[in-house]
Amino acid sequence: MKTRWILTPLMTGLLLVGCAPSEESDTSTAETDDNSEELVVAFDGRLDHVHGMGYIENEKGLYFASHNGLRIYRYGEWLEATEHANDYMGFNTVADGFYTSGHPGPNSMMQNPIGIQRSIDGGRSLDHLGFEGETDFHHMAVGYRSHHLFVMNPQENSQLNAGYFRSENDGEEWQQVNGSGLAGEVSAFAMHPSDSQLIAAASAEGVFLSKDGGDSFSSLTENGVFGTAVFFNEESLYYATYDSQAELINYTLETANTQSIELPDLPEDGVIFIAQNPLQEEQLAIYTAAGHAFTFEEGNWKQILNAGQIEQ
Repeated sequence: MKTRWILTPLMTGLLLVGCAPSEESDTSTAETDDNSEELVVAFDGRLDHVHGMGYIENEKGLYFASHNGLRIYRYGEWLEATEHANDYMGFNTVADGFYTSGHPGPNSMMQNPIGIQRSIDGGRSLDHLGFEGETDFHHMAVGYRSHHLFVMNPQENSQLNAGYFRSENDGEEWQQVNGSGLAGEVSAFAMHPSDSQLIAAASAEGVFLSKDGGDSFSSLTENGVFGTAVFFNEESLYYATYDSQAELINYTLETANTQSIELPDLPEDGVIFIAQNPLQEEQLAIYTAAGHAFTFEEGNWKQILNAGQIEQ
């Protein structure tokens, strides 16, 4: 009988509504100093409630989106951002920053929920792209190079019906797509870095791939396999599954060949976020349902987070 370890962390952790209090105020972005050294400080606490992970090329770091802001792993050291301590959901890194949704932190001037926010300076400032006070997009994918958007809108708001939508101009215009063939409760989406027609989804029914911008999806996995994470680089789709144990697969887009990647020991645990360093492509990173994080360096997995406790 399949272990159902994944249901609790995915369905009640990653998919829960954030708990940040609502802020009744305007949505202007606070000005911040451009000096990154003043906006990050050493971090030595616990890192729980991670809602996303990815490398920001311009900042040369692995960013973790948490319930109360950003935590950063850079050159073997842990840091935390001192600005914008928001509850980030639907978090996607891009080369110069990130796109996110979620809820405002206790000192934020943003409305709750925060709609879609963009940072193009590594998190020093946030630009509002819409839906503030309306929608928290838990399920969102963004092209690392294209900055195109794909979202699952949970319920009707002032601009969109419930369903799947894509935008190629930072949310100024949206196109609804069908999402046909996509089955099961979705836990993650990913978009190809530069070709936004390629979108992947992980769900309780497996891993799915769309080649037409999310209008239709086809399954890449056998029946009964639980899809847990998806990530694209230019040539491949990395996806993680769980059946009797965790698996990480590299699926080559041109040939459809698959290669299993050996994981560290993950008893009754599985991968829920995958990232790859664009400046050092052999360096993968994974985050698991049990709160462990590893980077793959020089042919070995190095643990950097142990059940929420940072490893130096």
